[in-house]
Amino acid sequence: MANEKILVVDDDKNICELLRLYLEKEGFHVTLAYDGAAALKEFERLHPDMVLLDVMMPGMDGWEVCRRIRQNNKTPIIMLTAKGETYDKVLGLELGADDYIVKPFETKEVTARIKAVLRRCAVPGEDDKGVYDFDNLHLDMNRYELKVKGKVVDAPPKELELLACLAAHPNRVYTRDQLLDEVWGFEYYGDSRTIDVHVKRLREKLEGASEQWCLKTVWGVGYKFEVKD
Repeated sequence: MANEKILVVDDDKNICELLRLYLEKEGFHVTLAYDGAAALKEFERLHPDMVLLDVMMPGMDGWEVCRRIRQNNKTPIIMLTAKGETYDKVLGLELGADDYIVKPFETKEVTARIKAVLRRCAVPGEDDKGVYDFDNLHLDMNRYELKVKGKVVDAPPKELELLACLAAHPNRVYTRDQLLDEVWGFEYYGDSRTIDVHVKRLREKLEGASEQWCLKTVWGVGYKFEVKD
Protein backbone atom coordinates (compact mmCIF):
# COMPACT_ATOMS: atom_id res chain seq x y z
CA MET A 1 0.00 0.00 0.00
CA ALA A 2 1.61 3.19 -1.18
CA ASN A 3 1.08 6.30 -3.29
CA GLU A 4 -2.36 7.05 -1.87
CA LYS A 5 -3.18 10.75 -1.59
CA ILE A 6 -3.97 11.95 1.94
CA LEU A 7 -5.51 15.35 2.69
CA VAL A 8 -4.65 16.45 6.25
CA VAL A 9 -6.85 19.22 7.64
CA ASP A 10 -5.95 20.88 10.95
CA ASP A 11 -5.54 24.49 12.07
CA ASP A 12 -2.50 23.43 14.12
CA LYS A 13 0.35 23.65 11.62
CA ASN A 14 2.71 21.71 13.90
CA ILE A 15 0.35 18.73 13.89
CA CYS A 16 0.01 18.99 10.12
CA GLU A 17 3.75 18.97 9.59
CA LEU A 18 4.21 16.07 12.02
CA LEU A 19 1.61 14.01 10.20
CA ARG A 20 3.11 14.94 6.84
CA LEU A 21 6.54 13.75 7.99
CA TYR A 22 5.33 10.35 9.19
CA LEU A 23 2.86 9.72 6.39
CA GLU A 24 5.35 10.56 3.67
CA LYS A 25 7.77 8.10 5.26
CA GLU A 26 5.02 5.50 4.85
CA GLY A 27 4.80 6.29 1.13
CA PHE A 28 1.69 8.49 1.11
CA HIS A 29 1.38 11.73 -0.85
CA VAL A 30 0.28 14.38 1.65
CA THR A 31 -1.48 17.71 1.08
CA LEU A 32 -2.18 20.11 3.96
CA ALA A 33 -5.07 22.48 4.63
CA TYR A 34 -5.45 24.67 7.71
CA ASP A 35 -9.17 25.51 7.69
CA GLY A 36 -12.46 24.15 6.43
CA ALA A 37 -12.81 26.33 3.35
CA ALA A 38 -9.29 25.49 2.18
CA ALA A 39 -10.00 21.81 2.87
CA LEU A 40 -13.00 21.77 0.53
CA LYS A 41 -11.02 23.53 -2.22
CA GLU A 42 -8.14 21.07 -1.88
CA PHE A 43 -10.57 18.15 -1.83
CA GLU A 44 -12.09 19.20 -5.16
CA ARG A 45 -8.65 19.81 -6.67
CA LEU A 46 -6.90 16.74 -5.31
CA HIS A 47 -9.61 14.05 -5.15
CA PRO A 48 -7.72 12.38 -2.27
CA ASP A 49 -7.95 8.74 -1.25
CA MET A 50 -8.34 9.70 2.43
CA VAL A 51 -9.09 12.78 4.53
CA LEU A 52 -7.72 13.29 8.06
CA LEU A 53 -10.05 15.95 9.41
CA ASP A 54 -9.75 17.97 12.61
CA VAL A 55 -13.07 18.79 14.28
CA MET A 56 -12.33 22.01 16.15
CA MET A 57 -11.34 24.63 13.59
CA PRO A 58 -12.19 28.34 13.35
CA GLY A 59 -14.88 29.25 10.87
CA MET A 60 -16.14 26.06 9.24
CA ASP A 61 -15.61 23.18 11.65
CA GLY A 62 -14.80 19.60 10.81
CA TRP A 63 -18.39 18.44 11.19
CA GLU A 64 -19.51 20.79 8.41
CA VAL A 65 -16.57 19.81 6.18
CA CYS A 66 -17.44 16.14 6.69
CA ARG A 67 -21.10 16.82 5.94
CA ARG A 68 -20.29 18.63 2.69
CA ILE A 69 -17.86 15.98 1.50
CA ARG A 70 -20.42 13.26 2.21
CA GLN A 71 -23.05 14.97 0.07
CA ASN A 72 -21.41 13.68 -3.09
CA ASN A 73 -18.40 11.57 -2.11
CA LYS A 74 -17.62 8.30 -0.34
CA THR A 75 -13.95 9.17 0.26
CA PRO A 76 -12.83 7.70 3.63
CA ILE A 77 -12.70 10.26 6.44
CA ILE A 78 -10.93 9.93 9.79
CA MET A 79 -11.85 12.58 12.35
CA LEU A 80 -9.07 14.05 14.53
CA THR A 81 -10.15 15.83 17.68
CA ALA A 82 -9.22 16.61 21.25
CA LYS A 83 -12.73 15.69 22.28
CA GLY A 84 -13.45 12.14 23.37
CA GLU A 85 -17.05 12.35 24.53
CA THR A 86 -19.48 9.74 23.27
CA TYR A 87 -21.68 12.42 21.66
CA ASP A 88 -18.83 13.55 19.41
CA LYS A 89 -18.10 9.98 18.35
CA VAL A 90 -21.74 9.30 17.55
CA LEU A 91 -22.07 12.57 15.62
CA GLY A 92 -18.97 11.78 13.58
CA LEU A 93 -20.30 8.33 12.70
CA GLU A 94 -23.72 9.66 11.77
CA LEU A 95 -22.16 12.24 9.46
CA GLY A 96 -20.33 9.44 7.66
CA ALA A 97 -16.88 9.38 9.24
CA ASP A 98 -15.06 6.07 8.90
CA ASP A 99 -12.92 6.35 12.03
CA TYR A 100 -12.30 8.65 14.95
CA ILE A 101 -8.99 9.36 16.70
CA VAL A 102 -8.69 11.41 19.88
CA LYS A 103 -5.74 13.75 20.44
CA PRO A 104 -3.09 13.37 21.66
CA PHE A 105 -2.34 10.39 19.46
CA GLU A 106 0.63 8.28 18.48
CA THR A 107 1.62 8.74 14.85
CA LYS A 108 2.03 4.98 14.50
CA GLU A 109 -1.62 4.59 15.51
CA VAL A 110 -2.71 7.12 12.90
CA THR A 111 -0.80 5.41 10.09
CA ALA A 112 -2.16 2.01 11.18
CA ARG A 113 -5.72 3.35 11.22
CA ILE A 114 -5.27 4.94 7.79
CA LYS A 115 -4.06 1.68 6.29
CA ALA A 116 -6.88 -0.28 7.92
CA VAL A 117 -9.58 2.11 6.68
CA LEU A 118 -8.12 2.20 3.16
CA ARG A 119 -8.17 -1.62 3.07
CA ARG A 120 -11.80 -1.72 4.18
CA CYS A 121 -12.90 1.02 1.80
CA ALA A 122 -11.09 -0.34 -1.26
CA VAL A 123 -13.62 -0.78 -4.04
CA PRO A 124 -14.24 -4.50 -4.43
CA GLY A 125 -14.79 -6.21 -7.74
CA GLU A 126 -18.25 -6.64 -9.20
CA ASP A 127 -18.45 -10.23 -7.98
CA ASP A 128 -17.68 -9.20 -4.41
CA LYS A 129 -20.62 -6.86 -4.04
CA GLY A 130 -24.18 -7.96 -3.52
CA VAL A 131 -27.52 -7.48 -5.18
CA TYR A 132 -30.40 -8.25 -2.83
CA ASP A 133 -33.96 -8.75 -4.04
CA PHE A 134 -36.97 -9.22 -1.80
CA ASP A 135 -40.64 -8.39 -2.21
CA ASN A 136 -40.78 -4.73 -3.33
CA LEU A 137 -37.12 -4.27 -2.34
CA HIS A 138 -34.09 -4.10 -4.62
CA LEU A 139 -30.67 -3.22 -3.21
CA ASP A 140 -27.73 -3.07 -5.61
CA MET A 141 -24.43 -2.47 -3.83
CA ASN A 142 -22.58 -2.33 -7.16
CA ARG A 143 -24.39 0.94 -7.78
CA TYR A 144 -25.23 1.84 -4.18
CA GLU A 145 -28.86 2.01 -5.26
CA LEU A 146 -31.98 1.22 -3.24
CA LYS A 147 -35.36 0.76 -4.87
CA VAL A 148 -38.60 0.36 -2.92
CA LYS A 149 -41.66 -0.62 -4.94
CA GLY A 150 -39.67 0.11 -8.08
CA LYS A 151 -38.75 3.67 -7.10
CA VAL A 152 -35.25 4.81 -6.25
CA VAL A 153 -34.95 5.88 -2.60
CA ASP A 154 -32.18 8.24 -1.59
CA ALA A 155 -30.07 6.91 1.29
CA PRO A 156 -26.51 7.67 2.42
CA PRO A 157 -23.83 4.99 1.93
CA LYS A 158 -23.75 3.84 5.56
CA GLU A 159 -27.50 3.19 5.60
CA LEU A 160 -27.20 1.09 2.45
CA GLU A 161 -24.22 -0.80 3.84
CA LEU A 162 -26.11 -1.48 7.06
CA LEU A 163 -29.14 -2.75 5.13
CA ALA A 164 -26.89 -4.90 2.92
CA CYS A 165 -25.20 -6.41 5.96
CA LEU A 166 -28.56 -7.45 7.43
CA ALA A 167 -30.15 -8.50 4.13
CA ALA A 168 -27.16 -10.67 3.21
CA HIS A 169 -28.06 -12.95 6.12
CA PRO A 170 -31.86 -13.00 6.50
CA ASN A 171 -33.13 -13.84 9.99
CA ARG A 172 -29.64 -13.69 11.49
CA VAL A 173 -29.51 -11.54 14.60
CA TYR A 174 -26.68 -9.01 14.83
CA THR A 175 -25.71 -7.15 17.98
CA ARG A 176 -25.06 -3.42 17.69
CA ASP A 177 -21.35 -4.01 18.23
CA GLN A 178 -21.28 -6.59 15.43
CA LEU A 179 -22.99 -4.15 13.08
CA LEU A 180 -20.55 -1.39 13.98
CA ASP A 181 -17.69 -3.75 13.25
CA GLU A 182 -19.20 -5.02 9.99
CA VAL A 183 -20.31 -1.66 8.60
CA TRP A 184 -17.96 0.90 10.15
CA GLY A 185 -15.18 -1.60 10.54
CA PHE A 186 -13.22 -0.17 13.45
CA GLU A 187 -13.04 -0.79 17.15
CA TYR A 188 -15.61 1.59 18.60
CA TYR A 189 -15.61 2.61 22.23
CA GLY A 190 -18.71 4.02 23.85
CA ASP A 191 -22.35 4.37 22.84
CA SER A 192 -23.67 2.33 19.92
CA ARG A 193 -26.74 4.53 19.45
CA THR A 194 -25.64 5.33 15.92
CA ILE A 195 -26.97 1.90 14.87
CA ASP A 196 -30.38 2.73 16.34
CA VAL A 197 -30.43 6.03 14.47
CA HIS A 198 -29.55 4.40 11.15
CA VAL A 199 -32.13 1.62 11.61
CA LYS A 200 -34.79 4.21 12.44
CA ARG A 201 -34.03 6.11 9.25
CA LEU A 202 -34.08 2.94 7.18
CA ARG A 203 -37.43 1.93 8.65
CA GLU A 204 -38.90 5.29 7.67
CA LYS A 205 -37.77 4.74 4.08
CA LEU A 206 -38.95 1.12 3.98
CA GLU A 207 -42.27 1.65 5.79
CA GLY A 208 -45.18 -0.14 4.17
CA ALA A 209 -43.06 -1.73 1.44
CA SER A 210 -43.94 -5.35 2.23
CA GLU A 211 -45.43 -7.68 4.80
CA GLN A 212 -43.00 -10.44 3.81
CA TRP A 213 -39.93 -8.88 5.47
CA CYS A 214 -39.00 -6.20 7.99
CA LEU A 215 -36.15 -4.76 10.01
CA LYS A 216 -36.90 -6.27 13.38
CA THR A 217 -35.58 -5.32 16.79
CA VAL A 218 -34.54 -8.29 18.91
CA TRP A 219 -34.87 -6.80 22.37
CA GLY A 220 -31.76 -7.01 24.48
CA VAL A 221 -29.70 -8.27 21.54
CA GLY A 222 -29.82 -6.19 18.36
CA TYR A 223 -31.45 -6.33 14.92
CA LYS A 224 -32.20 -8.70 12.08
CA PHE A 225 -33.66 -8.59 8.57
CA GLU A 226 -36.62 -10.86 9.17
CA VAL A 227 -38.06 -12.73 6.22
CA LYS A 228 -41.34 -14.56 6.80
CA ASP A 229 -41.79 -18.09 5.53
